[in-house]
Amino acid sequence: MVITKEQIAEIEVLRNQSNQTIRPVSPEVEEILYKPFEVLDHGFVRVVDYMGNDASVVQAARVSYGQGTKKVNADKGLINYLIAHRHTTPLEMCEIKFHIKLPVFVARQWIRHRTASVNEYSARYSIMEDEFYVPKASNLSAQSTINHQGRDESNVLNQEEQRRVLEILKGDSEQSYEHYLEMINQDRSGNVADEGKEGLARELARMNLPVNCYTQWYWKIDLHNLLHFLNLRADSHAQYEIRVYAEIMLDIVKKWVPHCYEAFVKHHKDGQNLSGPALEVVKRMLKGENVLQEESGLSAREWGELTKLLGL
Repeated sequence: MVITKEQIAEIEVLRNQSNQTIRPVSPEVEEILYKPFEVLDHGFVRVVDYMGNDASVVQAARVSYGQGTKKVNADKGLINYLIAHRHTTPLEMCEIKFHIKLPVFVARQWIRHRTASVNEYSARYSIMEDEFYVPKASNLSAQSTINHQGRDESNVLNQEEQRRVLEILKGDSEQSYEHYLEMINQDRSGNVADEGKEGLARELARMNLPVNCYTQWYWKIDLHNLLHFLNLRADSHAQYEIRVYAEIMLDIVKKWVPHCYEAFVKHHKDGQNLSGPALEVVKRMLKGENVLQEESGLSAREWGELTKLLGL
């Protein structure tokens, strides 16, 4: 189970609180505050706090005293200009804090984005739960022959290979957790298994757990760096297991700062940046010139990316 009954009860208590504020709020985020959005087989994403909204970005850009007297279209136009021209500091005035439950191997990839404040569940202090990520059979793909750090999602393993991989993953996870409990001298109910034994320290016993076990953390980040994270991780080239988290978070951004979201999608998510040589190639093509890769100044890979982008 992703969320326990006790956790659901805690969330309901939080959501039933009523607080008055004169700070800027986002009505759609208020509707989902504290609610968990399930990800993978045991994971979730939920917003636990946030600061600012679209008006806060505009306020910071204009250095005004409040939301100002500009019309909505003027505010949207300003936000569009800021994001299009990479004026980032006004976006840094908005922050959001997530509570995220994710597999350890996803967390190790995620933590490379060093622009957030993070506090993770401590396996030195607490006992790890018996929850391990096991992919769906449809997500078991072979190594990509093009992208050497990822898989080819179109090349799914055959049924016999799928069966064996899932058997190994489930068996290894169960066995490692049984050994983990044995080493710390606990049973699955959290009681001492053998009164005559001390049990190994949790900080040492945890090293036997595989990286598909789940961890949790609080992750706080400003809007500018969040959008950079989502531009990379909510992308088709990102690993599936981190991409599904990013896609949910992108939808939360849409609720939180809809004008910023719209400009981000327009200029970054659905937009492309061209190198100087690539831009020259496009200019030559627009003049009707038949440009070949060998004389374009682009590598074979760059040429392939450009022609794919242009639909040639």
